[in-house]
Amino acid sequence: MNKKILVVDDDPELTELLRGYLGNNGFLVETAGDGQSMRKMLEASTPDLLILDLMLPGEDGLTLCRNLRAASRLPILMLTARGDDMDRIIGLEMGADDYLPKPFNPRELLARIRSILRRAEDHEPRDRPAKALHFAGWTLDLAARNLIDSDGIVIALSTGEFRLLHLLAETPNCVFSRDQLTDAMAGRDAGPFDRTIDVMISRLRRRLNDDARDPQLIKTVRSEGYMLATRVEASA
Repeated sequence: MNKKILVVDDDPELTELLRGYLGNNGFLVETAGDGQSMRKMLEASTPDLLILDLMLPGEDGLTLCRNLRAASRLPILMLTARGDDMDRIIGLEMGADDYLPKPFNPRELLARIRSILRRAEDHEPRDRPAKALHFAGWTLDLAARNLIDSDGIVIALSTGEFRLLHLLAETPNCVFSRDQLTDAMAGRDAGPFDRTIDVMISRLRRRLNDDARDPQLIKTVRSEGYMLATRVEASA
């Protein structure tokens, strides 16, 4: 079945371009011009991926992204009008799985879409017993892709957050470089100014109540990378 993408952008020329280009590449594409239209379409049916512009009339893309992420794990690709690091960082902080600055090459957009969808599919349950990883009072539910605290409170993770924590928890006490994590997460090398992994690590620390000034779980190894510094047990 063809994957469905909802493009939320108030530029009709761009949305029609994406409808045609992505449609020719096997996707079903719907479009919305603002947050209100987006919510109506999401109530009618859930797409496989959301392409969300940062600058929208009414509620901006960051607000919409934050609200969506609070209630859903729907993969989100954020479009930013500028190549501004701050825009990208805030978008990731709000829960976007990836970002792409305008103007962009449609082929790069297609590659990003396929990468996000592939990562999401890699962690969908497939008729097998639920498995979990347990560490420091936390449980990472590999089937539901949720984080559960010691009181049983469920914390929804974005696709990127789940994949990053899963990578670290599968091989605890092992240092991963930023390049290794970026390659595993997005299938591309980290550029010299790419802070995607750093931002996602920061988000995970907040979710784990891990003090950023003196982290005890996700530790920074100077000049090397990051590691999950705790014992991890697996269960079915």
